[in-house]
Amino acid sequence: MKKSRPGTASRLFTARSALAALGLKIRSLKILEAISEQVKIRQKTIKHTPLEKLTDALMAILSGAHGLCEVNTRVRSDQALQRAFGRTACAEQSVVQETMNACTGRNVSEMEHALNSIFRAHSRTFSHDYESGLQLLDVDLTGMPCGKSGELALRGYFGEGNIRSGRQMCRVVAPHYEEVVADRLFAGNLKLTEALQPTVKAAEETLELGAEKRRRTVLRIDAGGGSLKDVNWLLARGYQIHCKDYSTKRAAHWSLAVKEWVDDPRHRGRQLGWVEVKNESYVRDVRRLAIRWRKANGQRYHALLLSTLEPAEVMALLGRTLEQTTDERQVLLAYVQLYDERGGAIEIEIKESKQGLGITKRNKKSFCGQQMVMMLGTLAHNLVVWAKQWLIAGVPKMKKYGVKRMVRDVFAVSGFVELDSVHEIKGVVMNKAAPLARQCAKCLHNLLKREQVRVILGET
Repeated sequence: MKKSRPGTASRLFTARSALAALGLKIRSLKILEAISEQVKIRQKTIKHTPLEKLTDALMAILSGAHGLCEVNTRVRSDQALQRAFGRTACAEQSVVQETMNACTGRNVSEMEHALNSIFRAHSRTFSHDYESGLQLLDVDLTGMPCGKSGELALRGYFGEGNIRSGRQMCRVVAPHYEEVVADRLFAGNLKLTEALQPTVKAAEETLELGAEKRRRTVLRIDAGGGSLKDVNWLLARGYQIHCKDYSTKRAAHWSLAVKEWVDDPRHRGRQLGWVEVKNESYVRDVRRLAIRWRKANGQRYHALLLSTLEPAEVMALLGRTLEQTTDERQVLLAYVQLYDERGGAIEIEIKESKQGLGITKRNKKSFCGQQMVMMLGTLAHNLVVWAKQWLIAGVPKMKKYGVKRMVRDVFAVSGFVELDSVHEIKGVVMNKAAPLARQCAKCLHNLLKREQVRVILGET
């Protein structure tokens, strides 16, 4: 690190010059102001305010930290990064942990409202044109393992063959925009059928989904949220659904009503067929598509796909032409493909958050504290997605990058931050030896023109 006397220009080394540049953009957009205005944590301020400590934790997460203890190594030692996010110093990691522990249920509610304000102001999901096309939302539950001493850390299902203690997080994702709409935390023994309704209500609040918007919103859910009670609740609220039935026994029963089975060319051994018998169990008309295949042990397995979508709507969501709706076989395959693509949407987004942002690695004994940590991870995920959108024009191949590659390969380009005589950032120098530095520097320079900050290449 290079220093100079007060009143003169100086340079500070940073291991994350691209993240520092993006930090300047985040500050200029006043993204974090909603948190400072709405979240009031009752904790005595000695050196750092609670909001400043939340900012330190957010910087650590964006730096790739998989534990709040890494605040010391990733943020506290990087003065350039601190200045980019408007900090002149960084709190010690134990002090940041104490702030999380001091959070109450009221603070959690305040944080939820703050994240809603941020999301509405900056997300593409909130700006979706419902008249021109349907909004697609995926809902899923994922395990958040932790120690037995954690509040509401109960024994539950945490992956195939993994029964242990922890909590469950229910997430709503807009797959067309890669943004997280809402995250909610639950006890470790809850299943999706119990978490679905409160999480969907949270997404409704975030997106301000009135009756008209709900009619143009498709909820894609796996079998865990496909109970008769949940499906009827969603249908009564006016949503479009595309989900699997909860009961495999019911699926096997209704498969008997299929008159013609069609082989699925995308999955060897899998067959599909429409159930052509009326079912009055649902409050609205629902199409039912039976799916069957054989397991490795030779037993036949059945699933039942439920959908309120018309063939033209399915084709539109898949980006296909309406002419294909005249081919009954293509329509049948399209319904199943639309559901199958869920695996490359919300499941991938959850995986990216776990690998790139370490959302399962930061555990607090306090349930409220864990909720605050979870919401910082939600904000970090969306900030990474928005940063990718800012850079994608200058670096087209970044379109394929997930959260993990953005944090690992893009944000972690070393360099210098240049300060003027009053210690304001006037420039960012990126290491020209880094693979993405040249393309990112040009794009970041254009991004920060309004802030009058230059971004150039140099040597470190």
